[in-house]
Amino acid sequence: MSDALKHECGIALVRLLKPLEFYKEKYGTAFYGVQKMYLMMEKQHNRGQDGAGFASIKLDMEPGERYISRVRSNHAQPIQDVFAQINERINEEMVSHPEYADDVALQKKNIPYVGEVYLGHVRYGTFGKNSIENVHPFLRQNNWMHRNLIVAGNFNMTNVKELFADLVRLGQHPKEMADTVTVMEKIGHFLDDEVTQLYNDCKNEGLSKREASPVIGDRLDVGRILRRASKNWDGGYAMAGLIGHGDAFVTRDPAGIRPAYYYQDDEVVVVASERPVIQTVFNVDFDKVQEIKPGHAIIVKKDGTVLDEQIREALPLKACSFERIYFSRGSDATIYQERKNLGKLILPAVLDAIDSDTDNTVFSYIPNTAETSFYGMVEAAQDFLNKRKNDYILANRDTLTADSLQELLSVKIRTEKVAIKDAKLRTFITEDSSRDDLVAHVYDVTYGVIKPTDNLVIIDDSIVRGTTLKMSIIKMMDRLKPKRIVIVSSAPQIRYPDCYGIDMAKMEGLVAFRAALELLKERNLYHIVDEVYAKCKAQENFEDTEVVNYVTAIYAPFEPQEVSDKIAEMLSSPEIKAEVKIIFQTVEDLHVACPENLGDWYFTGDYPTPGGNRVVNRAFMNFYEGKDARAY
Repeated sequence: MSDALKHECGIALVRLLKPLEFYKEKYGTAFYGVQKMYLMMEKQHNRGQDGAGFASIKLDMEPGERYISRVRSNHAQPIQDVFAQINERINEEMVSHPEYADDVALQKKNIPYVGEVYLGHVRYGTFGKNSIENVHPFLRQNNWMHRNLIVAGNFNMTNVKELFADLVRLGQHPKEMADTVTVMEKIGHFLDDEVTQLYNDCKNEGLSKREASPVIGDRLDVGRILRRASKNWDGGYAMAGLIGHGDAFVTRDPAGIRPAYYYQDDEVVVVASERPVIQTVFNVDFDKVQEIKPGHAIIVKKDGTVLDEQIREALPLKACSFERIYFSRGSDATIYQERKNLGKLILPAVLDAIDSDTDNTVFSYIPNTAETSFYGMVEAAQDFLNKRKNDYILANRDTLTADSLQELLSVKIRTEKVAIKDAKLRTFITEDSSRDDLVAHVYDVTYGVIKPTDNLVIIDDSIVRGTTLKMSIIKMMDRLKPKRIVIVSSAPQIRYPDCYGIDMAKMEGLVAFRAALELLKERNLYHIVDEVYAKCKAQENFEDTEVVNYVTAIYAPFEPQEVSDKIAEMLSSPEIKAEVKIIFQTVEDLHVACPENLGDWYFTGDYPTPGGNRVVNRAFMNFYEGKDARAY
């Protein structure tokens, strides 16, 4: 992606359903769960490389024996650092105590992380500082086993202030106003409430405090806790949690914005943010891995019972389309095909831009995530060329010779890898004039493959801010001296900020928004900006359910191609010799390519939750008022 986006986050949960001795006998190690967790997290490193965390719970430990372990890292390679710490501790114990080698009971009792329930997390530091305190899983500790809570999630809430106020009304004193803290404390509050009620029930039944403890674990209604805790959540989330005695859960938002998949057999229950992660790590077929339904939770009780419970009433499905375009690993069978379709569907617009002259066009892509859509675009171009050949043969079949036929058939779609990212180059200087020169050299180009008569078509996942395009890619492509550079985005124009976990919080950062403002100025329509601000301001104190997204009026006077042309003009510097064109996917074709992931609010402004409309209006007001602040 030319404009790198950060996205939070990835989750991994493993619950072993057999005694640890089973895994020792079958797989040769009682550390089977730890090994699977490493693979699950490493296979999701695309979802976060700023921090990683791991937590485990041992079942049925005696009082005084440690049963919860957690390790977190914000080092340069956090997943490797987390498991280096785990392995070092395990190896120390095994070397110091050779008697543990074949005794699984001693391993479980004495070695940290050797348990039955595991939770892992990877994250990008998209909101707040990337300090170790911001790294999941979060831990809420208590001497009552059932009140211990470990939480990690892929989520962002739009109404953190409201959730914070809810906690204050409940009598709590949260340490900070962050969605992770408020969410965990909300779950924790109702967990405490449930445990207290169950304890009173046990007391009334004549049970002692010690006798009550296992009964509370059996009777704990995790679904009820989640229903009460999530009642006012507005956002996209896949929230995972472990409770100290051994219950585990993962719950998903009602619109299905954030992804979550699960698999179960008689040995394990597994949850991850991506399907192919589970397929690969546990070697299972595509159709064995299920998607957690929007508004539902997968709950694994301590006794191994697996429940699928509805927690919130489902909203219209608005699964994030960026998962399909960019974030998720392309090894998923359906995602791979969808990305190819994105490339195929945009070819007609590309042909218009190059006057259907495929003979004098080189097709390429910006490394590396756009490679799959590139394959789709080239396949469609090859179909176009084959049809042209067929039509020519049919029209000239009486006069064709062997030589002319061979010459015709030798014509191919030309593809080259013309842009190579220098992964070691870091734009570490923030002062603009110095930094710009570094940005311009982030990519190297392949010389000698472009002729002055050629069009150069480069496909990218999306164009967000346009900075790298202007400062690096277009300049580097122009060095190859093509007659025309066509930049193709497999995603539509990103017009609105995200508030559900993608790092796109400010209007002025979006090149499509800046282009629309320029068009409004040129056509004497800038009064619309003032009108939109007035309407947004008037709604400032409305309930979220009453708020309307008025920012759509900024784009209303223009056809999408007009905005695209203005973006091309803005991203072209005077020294660029080639003609520059920019093409975006249409929203309609995006829906054709990705029919199950219709969450397109960043393109259309159609936010799936009421809080989204408040966020986009707040982002616009921040722009208008000159405030450099996030809208949520």
